[in-house]
Amino acid sequence: MSCWETIADYGLRSIGVGERLLPRSDFTLCQQVVLIGSGMIWNVYFGALALASGFFLATALAMGKAARSWPIRKLSEWVIFVFRGSPLFIQFFFAYFLFLSLKNVVPFFTPLTSAWAGALVVLFLNTAAYSGEIFYGALLSVPKGETEAADAYGFSGWKKFRKITWPTMLRLAWPAYTNEAIFLFHATTLVFFSGFPAQGQQGDALYYASYFADKTFNPFVPYPILATYFIILTLLIVGLFGLVNRRLNRHLPQDQRRRMKLRPNLLR
Repeated sequence: MSCWETIADYGLRSIGVGERLLPRSDFTLCQQVVLIGSGMIWNVYFGALALASGFFLATALAMGKAARSWPIRKLSEWVIFVFRGSPLFIQFFFAYFLFLSLKNVVPFFTPLTSAWAGALVVLFLNTAAYSGEIFYGALLSVPKGETEAADAYGFSGWKKFRKITWPTMLRLAWPAYTNEAIFLFHATTLVFFSGFPAQGQQGDALYYASYFADKTFNPFVPYPILATYFIILTLLIVGLFGLVNRRLNRHLPQDQRRRMKLRPNLLR
């Protein structure tokens, strides 16, 4: 089988399109690259949707934690504490068996027992909690002079938040939020190794990398391929978030703009 035939057969294997069964023998480098790359579809799906939806909940949690109302403040604090204080792997297990129990009572919860919906909910809540704490710290760091200037111009309520507080909060939080986005995409590799089962040999990139490592007894080929895919994905995230960061800081003088640079640490 040529590499082009492998791409045609297994390029979309992770979402159920292509050959019904995985290769069983004579594993080629092309098969490993294509199948692991196919699994990245799920990693991007989980990461992108959880990050996009979690952004809005994170903003709400940050505002709630800074609210004067005691019930709202405590509710936000506990949501952040629970999801930041417990391991994500345990959250997957707990959520799967919770959704499984609810499914027997209310059929509405049936889709949540599948990874595409249930695991997405867990990732959404987890990243919202971490991002909410980041946004809360940035919210407390908004310069008092800016809010006083907004008051002097007659801004108040929603208008003050939308035009002054929120943009400044994002500008201050964005570098740390970029790290959270990277960690979130890396955390998507836990989905099919937690309670949510892979159906019909449909899994993420780590699922296929582990398959090849088990079959060939050689982890030094599939896992570096997997790492390469995630390095490329990380570079794309840094580049995309860097463009947003540049947009957020466009009003500042050139020498005061906080640039986001990729600086790998050789020692930790």
